[in-house]
Amino acid sequence: MTVRPIRVVPDPVLRTPCDPVTSITPAIRQIVQDLLDTVDDPGRAGLSANQIGISLRIFSYNVNGKLGYIINPHIVEKRGQQYGDEGCLSLPGLWYKCARADYAKAEGINLNGGHITLEGSGIMGRMIQHECDHLDGHVFIDRLASDQRKLAMQYMREHPFQQPRIA
Repeated sequence: MTVRPIRVVPDPVLRTPCDPVTSITPAIRQIVQDLLDTVDDPGRAGLSANQIGISLRIFSYNVNGKLGYIINPHIVEKRGQQYGDEGCLSLPGLWYKCARADYAKAEGINLNGGHITLEGSGIMGRMIQHECDHLDGHVFIDRLASDQRKLAMQYMREHPFQQPRIA
């Protein structure tokens, strides 16, 4: 079991779009296992590979007792609206109300190269959108209303996040 340290803003890996996985190798299998081990902690709903310093399109999730992953996800459908609290492991301590689609559906592949679909409403829908944003080089504060974004930026200036020690 390998729980990896979480990268925090302003680490540039969080602002860089991730590359697609082109083949399933032993290294990819290990990254997926590390993502699963790292997200399997109370209070963690999702974790993208760039949050552990790996710029590849993979994320893991832990929502409503369901633990899983998706490789090369892309959102194919969104509908409805929700407006609720959102936080991020890479922005520790920040929670703001954020608008998202209520339902999201993503498609990608599994470790066997087979097609998979991940979909859901509420927390699952929010998590899918949040993690796909990460893989595109965005963090949730990018989606905040300008007054809320200013408050978040002010907080980050006054309370800089500590980067984890990377071995």
